[in-house]
Amino acid sequence: MPIPVAVDLPVETPVVFENQLPLDASQLALPMVLEGSVENFDPIARAASLAAAMPRQWCGSYRSFEGGGKLPVQVTLASVQPFGQMVAVRGDMRIGEVTTAVQGNLNAKSDQLDLLPLSDQLTAGLEPGGAFLGLQGATLAGWMAPRMTNPGGRLHLAASCPASESLPVRGLW
Repeated sequence: MPIPVAVDLPVETPVVFENQLPLDASQLALPMVLEGSVENFDPIARAASLAAAMPRQWCGSYRSFEGGGKLPVQVTLASVQPFGQMVAVRGDMRIGEVTTAVQGNLNAKSDQLDLLPLSDQLTAGLEPGGAFLGLQGATLAGWMAPRMTNPGGRLHLAASCPASESLPVRGLW
């Protein structure tokens, strides 16, 4: 059985608190004001600007992840309309020798592009029901196939198309 032990503890001086200032109630009634704004980006205005300035013709190439060579691509936009923060596009897309109607949406806030070929007859590596998904606008997009057995492909587009006719060569003399 333990034996209780008496211990003398030192006595400390009491803690003295400073006097508090009286509460000023007028400080509680002031509203909090933030300088500037949290977000000053206007996606609706950017969509209208994109629709007005977007090139109507895009050229580039498509390469399937299954292999094969690059196919030339030409996209001609017939209609570009802003709808809120989205830009709706319609037109034609020529991939290799196959031409199809396309429609899509470009998000002005995130630069995400969804482009849907509308034809049932597409070129090799592309299937009806798939879509091009671009996370950098129209410049770079991936083919999202409707089936998981299709690995997809990559679409590179540029806003300028090379001239189809070569310039005449002039002699220097």
